[in-house]
Amino acid sequence: MATCHRTRWATGGAALTLALAAALTGCGGDGSPSDAASKAESAVGSIASGASEAVESATAEAGRRLDDIQGGIDVKGDVKVGPPTIGSDDRARAEVTVDNTDDTARSFAVQINFTDADKQLIDTVIVTVNQVQPDHTATATARSTHDVSGDVRAEVARAVRY
Repeated sequence: MATCHRTRWATGGAALTLALAAALTGCGGDGSPSDAASKAESAVGSIASGASEAVESATAEAGRRLDDIQGGIDVKGDVKVGPPTIGSDDRARAEVTVDNTDDTARSFAVQINFTDADKQLIDTVIVTVNQVQPDHTATATARSTHDVSGDVRAEVARAVRY
């Protein structure tokens, strides 16, 4: 069975952007692909959402963290995201489905971008799905990090299988 984790990539201004950079440079670990995905999750889990500049900065950092996954393969075509819904807590949720087309169990790190009706980026999250069996699919839920309203959309920005 796959286990899923979520990383919140959103920040609330220059001070939090600096906090994000400090958190990312302070990460340790064993250097494995799952460690890199875990770093991507934990490095920004406590940083709050905010200004669009900071969200874009966090999105760039999310991309760099996905690049850090050693042996990762771009599999954006093997990942689908459903339409988001807004829950009673005013957070957007979207179901993410990964398809492991490899012949061994693999894990996935997927960056989901939430945008508004004007296609402006409002949030970015990374969802990891661990140990998906060969030729199987697994699902996870991407959840926004802050309250949203209106016409919210979700898209797969990047997906890495490792």
